[in-house]
This record gives sequence, structure tokens and C-alpha cells, in this order.
Amino acid sequence: MIDSSGVKIRTGGPEDVPDILALLDGAVAWLADQGRTGQWGDRPFSTDPARAEHIAQYGAEPFLIRLAVDDQGRTVGSCVLSEERGRYVPAVDERELFVRNLVTDRSRKGSGIGAALIADAVEEGRRRGIGLLRVDCYAGADRRLVAQYRALGFTETESFEVEQPTGVWPGQVLAIRL
Repeated sequence: MIDSSGVKIRTGGPEDVPDILALLDGAVAWLADQGRTGQWGDRPFSTDPARAEHIAQYGAEPFLIRLAVDDQGRTVGSCVLSEERGRYVPAVDERELFVRNLVTDRSRKGSGIGAALIADAVEEGRRRGIGLLRVDCYAGADRRLVAQYRALGFTETESFEVEQPTGVWPGQVLAIRL
């Protein structure tokens, strides 16, 4: 599928995990350059064995990797979907599709790649006969990430907190009814 952002959306697999890690490393560097280390810190995902292993798990069931690829064949965005929510996210009493990870190439910021991947996730949910798409994200500092998800059509639902060695990580769950 090619959409208005000019990227092709395709299904990925275990062989695409290095590309996802590279996108995450770029996002961490971009956030750190802005002094915004509350979400993911300032260390690249690829240099942290626990984080790299966590991302490697996306290459197997029950996860579906959807990639945005540019006309040069480069991966410029990734959306990992699952019918299983993250462990810190409150449960719901219905079947859902959950965005477990969404990341785009920061050099392409504002080009519609994230919106294309979310539109693809909406279609995947509908294809599966699911009526709810949810995501959780970092809700600290200026809540800019929450605002980005609202701009993509999500509505805020529950908030949650995760105790970490560096302090409390504030999270927000958002949803789209399909």
C-alpha cells in the first residue's frame, strides 16, 4: 500500500528488527538533543541489551510489524501491533488492537509517516473485526507526545505510572473507536 505520505506500508519480520532499533536510536538522540530524556533516557536502544532484546521480541508472535518504506527502500517508520496490551496498561473488557511501538525517522518529521502507520493500524483493526485501537505513551514534561496522538485521532483514557530506578515514569493510554 502506498499512501499520501509517499511511503509504502509493508509487513515486517525478525529481519527488520535492526531497522526498528536504528529508528529508536535516532529518536532517542533527537529527544536528548532537545533535553527531553524523560521518555527513553539518553542511551541508544541498540547499546542496551535488555532494550534490544525487548525490541527483538517484536519479530515473533503475537506481534505484527508494519513498516513505512521510502522509494529508496529505506525503513522510515515502524508500527508494532498486538492484540495484547503492555504490562502496565489497564485492561479493557473487549478485544483490542494495541500499538506496542510507533517510531518514525526524525529527519522526516512532519511528513505524515506516523499518520500513515496509524491509518494502517486502524485498517488492520477493522480487518480483524476489532472495535478498539489503543496506545500508551510517555505523558511527562510538556505532554507533547500525548498531543501528537490526539492529533492522530486518539482520545485520552486512563493514565498510569511506572516506578523506575530514576523515578516515576508517567504514562497515558489513548484510544480510537473503530
